Amino acid sequence: MKSSLCGKEIGLMACLRNRIIDFFYRHATMRKKHHGLLTFLGGLFFSSVILFIIFLALVSDKLLGLDSWPPSPVNLFPSIPLLVVGIWLWLWSVMTFFKSRGTPVPLSPPPNLVDTGPYAYSRNPMLSGVSFMLFGIGFLFQSLSLVIIYTPLFIVIAFLEFKMIEEPELEKRLGTPYVEYRKKVPMFFPYPGHSRH
Repeated sequence: MKSSLCGKEIGLMACLRNRIIDFFYRHATMRKKHHGLLTFLGGLFFSSVILFIIFLALVSDKLLGLDSWPPSPVNLFPSIPLLVVGIWLWLWSVMTFFKSRGTPVPLSPPPNLVDTGPYAYSRNPMLSGVSFMLFGIGFLFQSLSLVIIYTPLFIVIAFLEFKMIEEPELEKRLGTPYVEYRKKVPMFFPYPGHSRH
């Protein structure tokens, strides 16, 4: 197994990537009795990352001497719609996964391809929802760095992780149905004229 993941012909980064993909694949396909703990730990880790990003942005604003922006109560006009859309999209995604007998944590996913609900329009609507929420929180807390630095950085890192780790694992685990689904459905946001059929 080791040679198939990290042969001499591939570099250190490709080797590490293959090991991470294999780790997710093994845990996603293991017996269900361990999934409760994995779901809890995965959810705790992701929540901690989001809270750390918000904390880091607020500290950065103070250290850099950035003024509160936009001024109150103007900040509520973008904040409330972004938070409402983000929370709704996140909850819709989570409920769709639960209905499919899985969780949003990649270590404890549904057993089959989920292409209903928000997943009919986006391959990763949950991260889209979290991105909307982060922008909304940035406006709510009047955090310039959260709006223009940390949330865009989160989106870029999430895109790279999804493209380099999650999608190869999904293709490995779900096979042709996922490959066909990926061809028809955009990664984060539907585009005009998009149809999954």
